[in-house]
Amino acid sequence: MDSLGLILLVVVHPANIQDRDGAKMLLRLLTERFGWLKLIWADGGYAGKLVEWVYTIQRKRRIKMDIVRRCDDTKGFKVLPKRWIVERTFGWLSKYRRMSKDYETTTESSVAMIQIAMTRLMLKRAARY
Repeated sequence: MDSLGLILLVVVHPANIQDRDGAKMLLRLLTERFGWLKLIWADGGYAGKLVEWVYTIQRKRRIKMDIVRRCDDTKGFKVLPKRWIVERTFGWLSKYRRMSKDYETTTESSVAMIQIAMTRLMLKRAARY
């Protein structure tokens, strides 16, 4: 998603694929379709081999990945920079009844439902102006 919380691209993968490997699928598509992207923020769970893999992409494109980390000495809940944008978007999508649980039987239908919900959200906002 972009810095406003609007979804640019959706990739849904089966549960037997680790999120870091699924992120590679997403990043490949992002770098092809959105050539203007320069910086990607990711959760701490994506650190490690994925960051190294992004460095290999840098040979072809100037793209950087920053990992948003939580301080080790922080106790309890703390809003992390940029991470709240993702959580807010998940909150927007969870307002749609069909998105409250994963009712879909295929990954393609899951992607379609996310795109429909986000399109409806963006159209609703555009209608205000």
